[in-house]
Amino acid sequence: MSRERLARSIDWQARSCAELGSPLYAALLPYVAHDVRAGGVCARVLAGYEDAPGPDAVALRLLGGVHALALTGGAPELAALYADAPPGAPGPDRSRAVWDTFRGTVDGATAWVRDWMTRPPQTNETGRANLLLPGALYAVARLSTERAGGAAGDAGALPVRLFELGASGGLNLRADRFHQAAPGLAWGPADSPVRLPVDAWRGPVPAWLADAARRHPALDVVGRAGCDLHPVDPLSADGALALRAYLWPDQRERAARLAGALRLAAEVPARVERLGVTEFLAGITLEPGTVTVVWHSIMRQYVPRGEWARAEAELERLARASGPDAGFAYVTFEPEPVPDGGTPCRLAVRVGSGPRRLLAGGAAHGLPAYGLD
Repeated sequence: MSRERLARSIDWQARSCAELGSPLYAALLPYVAHDVRAGGVCARVLAGYEDAPGPDAVALRLLGGVHALALTGGAPELAALYADAPPGAPGPDRSRAVWDTFRGTVDGATAWVRDWMTRPPQTNETGRANLLLPGALYAVARLSTERAGGAAGDAGALPVRLFELGASGGLNLRADRFHQAAPGLAWGPADSPVRLPVDAWRGPVPAWLADAARRHPALDVVGRAGCDLHPVDPLSADGALALRAYLWPDQRERAARLAGALRLAAEVPARVERLGVTEFLAGITLEPGTVTVVWHSIMRQYVPRGEWARAEAELERLARASGPDAGFAYVTFEPEPVPDGGTPCRLAVRVGSGPRRLLAGGAAHGLPAYGLD
């Protein structure tokens, strides 16, 4: 029964990969699930993970470990098949060839894969900046208006101190150096090595975003820090490999953005501490003459309920302390329950102690996004 539970979780991941634009993994994972049910090579390498909870993302750990082997030259035949993956769904013959090579790779590198299974997935998805950054711009615009004393004025933006929960390698702590372009929107350095695609928004760019981007064509970020229980050093060879391995090999635009973000990481300092969210937030106080922004994306599910309750108390402390000359904003991109029973991912922003607003939605990787009002 435990093996069947694991196989079902792999089947679920296959459907998720299909929805998120990886035909390669969507075609490969059903073979993995079948092999687990049959007690094959993958069942052996995943022994001990049969009852792992969903957030452990066992299937993604397996895929990441094998991809890392391909990236480092340890599986040249599989690397060639990954590199030649077609943009659409692979045909049956190619799917079978990928699976046969994948299975042979796992069988010949069991120790490598078993070691990699101890690493939690760390995609550090730069596409989520497509929503996080607009959330920060919305908050900065609101706080600037409040400092001016009303909607008719604009006192200009205060410098921003940016903090991220579950920051992984801290790549999105450099999001103000990314370039966003869409019909009606052009924001960020034109020569940025990280360029979000022009079709990053489905339908028109929301009016609140176009207005905030026009009023604040740049953000002066004077501090960048984050926390993670398993931080990744993007400047180390091992850290960069982990970030690359957890990308899906047929998603080349994601790989290009990651390569650009790794370049920015070498140019723009940011600190990611090995801390839980409560301890990290407890060390944050508002500073006069700045706006403090705390954000996170697709990480809430990994934090135990009691820990999150304590973190919310710290966030409320910061919200109550917010004022005209020391502002605070809380920006999230997380799954949100809706009346029909689904949990689509939503951008939510709370400025100071004001109400929390749902502003936009998007795919889990942040692309594409769409306005909600």
